[in-house]
Amino acid sequence: MVKKLLHTRYRVSELDEAVAFYRDVLGCREVRRSESPRGSKLAFMAAPGSDEQIELTYFPASGPVRVQPDLTHLAFEVDDLEAFARHSAAHGHPLTDGPTRTSSGQIIAFIDAPDGYEIELIQPARG
Repeated sequence: MVKKLLHTRYRVSELDEAVAFYRDVLGCREVRRSESPRGSKLAFMAAPGSDEQIELTYFPASGPVRVQPDLTHLAFEVDDLEAFARHSAAHGHPLTDGPTRTSSGQIIAFIDAPDGYEIELIQPARG
């Protein structure tokens, strides 16, 4: 049986561009870089308040990165979705969907990471 989830892997076309997005737009911290035995270049990113990491993998031998619509996404909690939307737009990543208030009172929106990976932003319901 497993003990806990350690990381989620996303293959990327440009490692430095992806690291910059997760760092500058989302506020993640680069934990470490390494190279796998097969030659993949890896960067591990940690989101504030989370134990699980995001493994960004650059491996051109696998061919171009093609992310089909609605395949996968990462979801991050934000305190103020409007403020986050201004911040991400200033970094060239405007909202692609939302903001939308859910029946539970949360407000959700989406942006696209490099290579088309979808990122969901969730502002918890107030009071």
